[in-house]
Amino acid sequence: MNSTISSQLPVPASETPLLALLLTNRVCAGFPSPAEDLGAQRIDLTQMLITHAQATYFIRASGHSMVEAGIFDNDILVVNKALKPRHNHIVVAVVDGDFTVKQLYQRAGRVKLKAANPTHPDIIPKEGQTIEIWGVVTATIKQFVT
Repeated sequence: MNSTISSQLPVPASETPLLALLLTNRVCAGFPSPAEDLGAQRIDLTQMLITHAQATYFIRASGHSMVEAGIFDNDILVVNKALKPRHNHIVVAVVDGDFTVKQLYQRAGRVKLKAANPTHPDIIPKEGQTIEIWGVVTATIKQFVT
């Protein structure tokens, strides 16, 4: 791995629990439903999002190549390096020394990194090109208001 990548590596997820309040009611994303008294319980976001604490990293997405997969500019990706990448997984890869997030395509001996936006090209390895699957994206965190 070159020095550019090692200086940009994300920091592993902390093992300290991230606690939040979960409302036990569901919110309707279609037609409104009658209001109910709100119930609540504490949840541990670390437990929900992280299965391998020492191998899980957070990294911020940049760009628009994965919008049809629900990944938008500035989303935070939860990346697990302990999972074995498989066909159709969303992965973080290092291509010629640069990070990218794409959908992994592996069929009939062919490998490519597919964009989830028709205006962006897929990455098809060329002779001598270095591509390393760095980790599997297991979740995204979106922020609507800053």
